[in-house]
Amino acid sequence: MARISTLCVRESDDFRTTTPHQLPIYATSSFKLDSVEEGMEIFKDPSQGHLYGRFGNPTIDAVADKIARIEAHGTGITECWGIMTSSGMSAIATVLHAELSTGDQILTQGNLYGGTTELIKNTMSSSGVVTILTNLPDLNEVEIKLRDNPGIRVLYFETPSNPALDTIDIEEICKLARNYNVITIVDNTFCTPVLQQPLKYGVDYIIHSTTKYINGHGNSISGIVIGMGDENRNKIWKTMKLMGTNSNPWDAWLVNNGIKTLSLRMERHSQNGRSLASFLKDHPKVESVNYLGLEDHPYHELAKKQMNDFGGMLCFEVRGGLNAGIQFMNQVKMGTLAPTLGDIDTLIMHPASMSHLNIEPAIRKRNGITDGLIRVSVGIEHIDDLKEDFDRSLKALD
Repeated sequence: MARISTLCVRESDDFRTTTPHQLPIYATSSFKLDSVEEGMEIFKDPSQGHLYGRFGNPTIDAVADKIARIEAHGTGITECWGIMTSSGMSAIATVLHAELSTGDQILTQGNLYGGTTELIKNTMSSSGVVTILTNLPDLNEVEIKLRDNPGIRVLYFETPSNPALDTIDIEEICKLARNYNVITIVDNTFCTPVLQQPLKYGVDYIIHSTTKYINGHGNSISGIVIGMGDENRNKIWKTMKLMGTNSNPWDAWLVNNGIKTLSLRMERHSQNGRSLASFLKDHPKVESVNYLGLEDHPYHELAKKQMNDFGGMLCFEVRGGLNAGIQFMNQVKMGTLAPTLGDIDTLIMHPASMSHLNIEPAIRKRNGITDGLIRVSVGIEHIDDLKEDFDRSLKALD
């Protein structure tokens, strides 16, 4: 019989007799092997079981599979997979490092999320990857860049873009990329698969910051890479494993809880977004409103074609520019000033001084990110409360 000190150290037996109703959190760094032979088989083929938390975890794998199945739902795609990472940025870094080598080129847009722009232009350039910027919604310009730059290996884009909401024809840009043997990667964070499913238009990889809408409650940091085919999965998994960009079971579990209301939340976000945008458009203190659901928006028809609804992201500029924008943000009560988006409550941000602070002003302005621009992630509060508060805050401007 083992002594007390040994009994304290050794793990208990697993007394589970029936399947838990909720996904368990597997808080373990490693997994017990029943034999040396079993370990050999798993080391040869990681799909045969779990070994170490950085390589895979049952909680994380279950959530990744769920998101991938939602992305592929109704598309006829059966070989879709997902690999969760420690953040949206780590998801982007993982797929770029998996697909790009020294001397390769990446074609992208100038109005990406500021952190992504910094990653591509600074960190990836230190690895010898060259960035080429163009106006991705202009497909003629895209083809010229692809034709004239045979070193382009990846075409990376956001649609809608953050925060300018430029929208790209996913189907047509993927056709172009395939013609030039170029890999396509899209950030689908703003839409989630509830509103947009890029896989059915031919995208190779989808990125999500699952921190945002997919979780929706602002209580975890994580990301995911979604793709098709065993070869691509193995490539991304090995890069994730070796770079250590893996997610953790607690954050994955929180994301799973958020997913349960994702469809309902995206419906309400979209309803509130449309209503608030229409209200702001007619307000005398507002210079302009940028929301895809407005019928006069230049990308309205394209968004209508490839999105199920228009989401909860909008931008607007108050009359008076930077100072008026700052005054508004300090006045508003129903909008939390925070450098994130996609939570159930309304969040506001000033891109020029926050997410795009480190982007050159000329590049910001060229891509529609003006000094007085305010980004709003419209929450699921009662819309009348939002309108009343925004109205009060706007009327209080000098």
